[in-house]
Amino acid sequence: MRWSQTLIPTLRETPQDAEIASHTWMLRAGLIRKLAAGLYTFLPVGLRALRNVEQIIRQEMDRAGALEVLMPALQPREIWETSGRLQTMRQVMFKVRDRQDRELVLGPTHEEVITELVAREIHSHRQLPRTFYQIQTKFRDEIRPRFGLMRAREFIMKDAYSFDPDEESLEQSYRAMYDAYTRIFDRCGLRVKIVEADTGAMGGNSSHEFMAIADAGEDGLVECDACSYAANLERAERARRPATVSSPGSSPTLVATPGARTIEEVSAFLHLPPSRLIKTLVYLADGKPVAALVAGDRDLNEVKFARALGCTELGMADPETIRHVSGAPVGFTGPVGLSIPLYADHGLEGASEMAVGANQPDGHLIHVALPRDAKPVGWFDLANARTGDPCPRCPKGTLREMRGIEVGHVFKLGVKYSEAFQAIFLDAHGRKNTIRMGCYGIGVTRTLQAIIEQCHDEEGILWPASVAPFHVALLPLAPDAKTLQIATHLENALQKAGLESLLDDRDERPGVKFKDADLLGCPVRIVIGERGLAAGKVEIRRRNSRESQMVPIEEAAARVEAFLS
Repeated sequence: MRWSQTLIPTLRETPQDAEIASHTWMLRAGLIRKLAAGLYTFLPVGLRALRNVEQIIRQEMDRAGALEVLMPALQPREIWETSGRLQTMRQVMFKVRDRQDRELVLGPTHEEVITELVAREIHSHRQLPRTFYQIQTKFRDEIRPRFGLMRAREFIMKDAYSFDPDEESLEQSYRAMYDAYTRIFDRCGLRVKIVEADTGAMGGNSSHEFMAIADAGEDGLVECDACSYAANLERAERARRPATVSSPGSSPTLVATPGARTIEEVSAFLHLPPSRLIKTLVYLADGKPVAALVAGDRDLNEVKFARALGCTELGMADPETIRHVSGAPVGFTGPVGLSIPLYADHGLEGASEMAVGANQPDGHLIHVALPRDAKPVGWFDLANARTGDPCPRCPKGTLREMRGIEVGHVFKLGVKYSEAFQAIFLDAHGRKNTIRMGCYGIGVTRTLQAIIEQCHDEEGILWPASVAPFHVALLPLAPDAKTLQIATHLENALQKAGLESLLDDRDERPGVKFKDADLLGCPVRIVIGERGLAAGKVEIRRRNSRESQMVPIEEAAARVEAFLS
């Protein structure tokens, strides 16, 4: 392809709305342009790279035996009512009405659609197992679209769904997709960490996330330094570690703490480290007030809390509810004498000489011991895991934190959707059974940006050859006919070798062409200059290297092919 025949609007300066490196390079290299918050147009070069990612995904899905389908993005609300997710996913749904005033949903995902289809079309064990997939646009009303394609309101996803007659078959389908994902991300040049994850609104009892490791990642995860355990922060457990404070001593004593509400303020006022304070956090669980107790230097994990409660909806209580249940304003709630159910983090079990809110304005209690002075319903893993915590799976390991970008997620759904939609089949004995399901998603547009987040330097993108929009940047430094003739000859030779090239035929200074070539990040650059041509040679340089080679013109295509093989 010739530069003059396409649209590559490169930028010299970093756009003001670029928040992370990959977002910056996608804008500066002319891959995408923003239309509105969370909405992006793919320009020709960006679309080429996106299609390469899609091709890898299709090849591996087909290799794993999945069948490609294409389902409607516009869905009737009734199927979401059937699954029970119209309410639980209402905050991320885009809804529209047709001319008959019927409400429809722009699909954030397709479990309901595919299960409704299978319930109508599959009735016998002879039709199972089956896995279906699609690559299609999804819509989610993100509360804060950001980071370019990472958190967008419209994005492209590969979603797959497996249907199996029993748990053993489901395990095989799950493993097939798990292995396919491993191959996909390896072929895309991504370094991923596979971690245990929470199933969330998707449902089911088991899931794994594929996390592209990156400092700019939105998601936190931990891994053990001694075994293979790894999990995202929503799911990450930590082994029980007994409280290290002294044995219970004095009875709780009221101390005036005027205006000290936050952990930092109370810690400074009482001259106690945050670890000696207990946060009492009041929530509404399915509309009923409950309290979580965690150490002052810990953060409550709401996903773990909801799991311990077994509730459907969980949210922080409003100030009026907190005052009603505790008798005090926000910042002074404590567990002693609190009449609502208390759920304590297991790190507090046996803790004494603690400070807590006194359930009265401007007051805290010291010398508090658990469970002597407040009796929780039970002890649960409620806090976020962090660096230094003991591993829950091995006796010697400790956890360490890192950041990642979720690029893939696989779930064992079981019968959550098949029961709701009555997806039933007859087994070999003519008995009715419920189909077992799994679902498997890859954020295609997010994967593209994650590749750039991992593969860039201070000059621009460093594309892996498998997804690069072009394998080679051809840079003729002079606009004369002879130089362009040699460039065209190389373009044809590369094409015969199955390599895509971008020929920069612009009448621009060499420096401009070099900078733009680095921005675009083609794996190999061929420079066709006057001095080299005088010796019958061209200069070849890999994008990830500062070293170049002078190669005879007739050997250039073969040399590039060897570089990329």
